Amino acid sequence: MSAQVDQVIPRPESGDTPHTDEADAALRADIRRLGTLLGQSLVRQDGQDLLDLVEEVRALVRSDPAAAAERLAGLDLVTGTQLARAFSTYFHLANITEQVHRARELRRIRAREGGWLDRAAKLIADRGVGAREVGTVAGHLAVRPVFTAHPTEAARRSILTKLRKVADELDAEATAAAIDGWRDPGTVNRTDRRLAELLDMLWQTDELRLERPEPTDEARNAIYYLADLANDAAPQVLDELAEKLRDLGVKLPPASRPLTFGSWIGGDRDGNPFVTPAVTRDVLLIQHEYGIRAAERVVDNLIDSLSVSKRLRGTSLDLAASVAADLDALPELPARYRRVNAEEPYRLKLRCIRLKLTNTRNRLIAGTAHVRGRDYLGTDELITDLELIRASLARNGGQLAAAGRLASAIRVLSAFGLQLATLDVREHADKHHAVLAEMYSRVGEVEYAMLDRTERTALLVSEVASHRPLSGVDTPLSDAARKTFDVFGAIRQAQDRFGPSVVESYIISMTRGIDDLLAAVILAREVGLVDLTAEPVKARIGFVPLLETPVELDAAGPLLDALLSLPTYRSLVRARGDVQEVMLGYSDSNKEAGITTSQWSIHRAQRALRDVAARHGVRLRLFHGRGGTVGRGGGPTHEAILAQPYGTLDGAIKVTEQGEVISDKYTLPALARENLELTLAAVLQSALLHTEPRQPAEALAKWDSTMTTVSDAAFQAYRSLVEQPDLPAYFWASTPTELLGALNIGSRPSKRPDSGAGLEGLRAIPWVFGWTQSRQIVPGWYGVGSGLAAARAAGLSDVLAEMHEQWHFFRTFLSNVEMTLAKTDLDIASRYVDSLVPESLRPIFEQIRAEYDRTVAEVLAITGESELLEKQPVLARTLGVRDTYLQPLHHLQVSLLARHRAAGAQRQPADPALLRALLTTVNGIAAGMRNTG
Repeated sequence: MSAQVDQVIPRPESGDTPHTDEADAALRADIRRLGTLLGQSLVRQDGQDLLDLVEEVRALVRSDPAAAAERLAGLDLVTGTQLARAFSTYFHLANITEQVHRARELRRIRAREGGWLDRAAKLIADRGVGAREVGTVAGHLAVRPVFTAHPTEAARRSILTKLRKVADELDAEATAAAIDGWRDPGTVNRTDRRLAELLDMLWQTDELRLERPEPTDEARNAIYYLADLANDAAPQVLDELAEKLRDLGVKLPPASRPLTFGSWIGGDRDGNPFVTPAVTRDVLLIQHEYGIRAAERVVDNLIDSLSVSKRLRGTSLDLAASVAADLDALPELPARYRRVNAEEPYRLKLRCIRLKLTNTRNRLIAGTAHVRGRDYLGTDELITDLELIRASLARNGGQLAAAGRLASAIRVLSAFGLQLATLDVREHADKHHAVLAEMYSRVGEVEYAMLDRTERTALLVSEVASHRPLSGVDTPLSDAARKTFDVFGAIRQAQDRFGPSVVESYIISMTRGIDDLLAAVILAREVGLVDLTAEPVKARIGFVPLLETPVELDAAGPLLDALLSLPTYRSLVRARGDVQEVMLGYSDSNKEAGITTSQWSIHRAQRALRDVAARHGVRLRLFHGRGGTVGRGGGPTHEAILAQPYGTLDGAIKVTEQGEVISDKYTLPALARENLELTLAAVLQSALLHTEPRQPAEALAKWDSTMTTVSDAAFQAYRSLVEQPDLPAYFWASTPTELLGALNIGSRPSKRPDSGAGLEGLRAIPWVFGWTQSRQIVPGWYGVGSGLAAARAAGLSDVLAEMHEQWHFFRTFLSNVEMTLAKTDLDIASRYVDSLVPESLRPIFEQIRAEYDRTVAEVLAITGESELLEKQPVLARTLGVRDTYLQPLHHLQVSLLARHRAAGAQRQPADPALLRALLTTVNGIAAGMRNTG
């Protein structure tokens, strides 16, 4: 692997990062260096023949692709697997090297131009926004990345950990060179030796998971990143935010929570039978184990720092009384600390805090009751203790420490809490109705299952307003209903055990009407999470409709209006601080309607929800269910936030993070900081500067009408494809989707229960996975060309050009589509079709090719480019180079799939070696494409 190699595909977030020729050359040099070291490792581990084969195949795909395909088809399984592993490992190394260099370039930009928050603050100041307005938005600022376990990360944690060490070695060497002004040959040699050792270990590490992960395994994977964020990137970003707000005349209290983290892992039950109430409790316990460790590190650092002696400085009476109360409540505090720190009140208080954290851990493990003063129930009591110290310092000569180290500690502990991330719980709407059907059958009042939606809604409106219990502790339920109902009890028990902030939101997927929300409210009432008879009304969780299909998205405004018009439900929202969260589903709306209609429906839904919430005096918090790929709502976060309709953000937003997006954004501390900061900056900028339309109403109306024309035609084109009776057969034949389950990359099944053999029940991730592996990538662009062509045929060419120039939403949409078109390769896809698809199904591929050509032509007509990515030459060249290394993996995959399916057709036993070889190609292609699903 020592021949020409090149830089990797930048993630969309790096699109704003300029690449100088010098930086690009340095990147390519490091990839060549790692390629050479990988080649040496292949020789050490498996002999010169393997490296020779790699070089032979690499040369063949350049000169004679047909000969390359024939050569690869003739390889035995062992050799084919080794070859696939070699190319896959190369991509992993190229990816991590690109991340390292992207981080370096971002640091250079930060030093030269300031960070995202600095630039946002300057823009806000230049616009003359007053401190009062900034303060209002800052008080509402609540950005929450939500980590999910959606299975799109093909690489094992063992692989990712070693790649992180590769990155650390490259960074350490570059840092030393920057300090010394030259590269010490001895340092380079030592780095090469350490890298060679890492590559040997990487080669000897199995990239395939032996078993499907359990939800607790997925939780530990997310905790790896969360703990790292708490230790490094998040404190820097929170301190930077506080500083920039001070520059704008706003003092943000340290205990405020402008940035927090969420998780679905252990709480997302929709279609995942392995997430039980017991699993939810186990995951929360694991989160707290690591969260308390992180808090202990923060406190230990404060103990080292706050060595103030009361002989030299006084302390507040509040702090002195608190220390005395702690010493009485904590007799087990070692006598040594009582003696050594007797004259150091802050350290003594912190020793007590440290002991309370230990007691909290022991209480949670034992499952015993909280004892105030001896341990913590949630994070609020911990923050109260630290605020006592801060206030005392500020009044007694320690203002800098109070505003510095201690304020920073309070910020990070407020952001992560003792749980690291707040757990969302999600369940399918139908599950709640199934429970209520059994409950109503027990009381004998109505045949609930026979009611239509209107009748059911009327019944539930009446039920919510009533004060009776619908069930008792002994109400018999079927196993399935009991499993759903017990989740509500588990939420209450979790809040009682861990604190009220461990679970805040209950998400109802496939929400179609207000009855779907009310059903969940009633079940929550049955276990005491909701009490409408209390004064004031009690609501320990909020209820979140998840709107996932274009029909539901188009009805978003009326649904929210009907919901907030119910006095009983409005009282629950009031009890939750007059905040209503609504989740928007990108993946399923795309799968059902295509990318154009999905994006347009979500954009319009946000407008409607904004207006309804304002009429009812409610603050709207939008939760964007975005995936990693463009076909699932992915793309640059910063651009996506700025492209939202005006007035939809007042500072609060939630966004899902999943799969390979998590590792790409958060593996390296510099990139983690960058991604957190750009999200906060975009929200702050949007909330303060995008409160009114950027264009006149007449222009917006014209653009809306044109976009509707585009969407309607795109929808018809997309549905003409997915409604074809033969499409399921074509999809399964032309893609390796049947292999996704064998990758063992997630605990959730790839199909919804009882969904049959067609595409309807197939989840969005395997839908995107299959198209991406075969390089068709239909979800990222199909229908766009037909939509744009329809607008052009209607005489709207000038309007389209105007929209691209002046409308952030449309420009971002087309940019994401252009990226996906560039990653699509129908010449490669044709190999899958020619080898694997029956002749009778191949016209579908011609239909896909025709729409692809149409979409490319229409996009170029609007952008004014002569070819895709013309204005991003580095990226265009990168994609071309990557294809050279992807082609052998595609050739292998096609050949192996043909053998695999032939064996299956002959009912031969599955060949483990064949399956392993196939899965290795899947991993390699996922690494090369930077996307699994």
